[in-house]
Amino acid sequence: MIVVDTNVIASLLLQAEFSIAAATAIEQDRDWCVPRLWRSEFRNVLSTAIRSGLFDLQLALRAWETAIAVVSGAEYEPAGFDVLRLAQTSGCTAYDCEYVAVATDLNVYLVTLDTQLLRAFPDTAVHLTDFVHS
Repeated sequence: MIVVDTNVIASLLLQAEFSIAAATAIEQDRDWCVPRLWRSEFRNVLSTAIRSGLFDLQLALRAWETAIAVVSGAEYEPAGFDVLRLAQTSGCTAYDCEYVAVATDLNVYLVTLDTQLLRAFPDTAVHLTDFVHS
């Protein structure tokens, strides 16, 4: 089991620099967990891609449905206190700290592409490429 952030989900489902690494990660560990916040973040990724002309609404909807299937039953609501404490002590956004809080609660790694999270939480966060090569 691992926690993944929205960038990893997007890399898995959309043509991106780390798509191969994301596909390898899900082959290595199919049990992906996320905070509920991921839904809004991923919808924003999809809407931005639609506006920029990278793909149309139908493709975005297929990516959305696939993403829901990938994390089905593995969405968590972290404690607000934990998120705020992590944000205050790290300087990271509360949004990003939701992923850290879930990983901490579950005692698993947060697999991410976010360099700020990697620096702030070296015991919890691991880069996607490091995860697939471990």
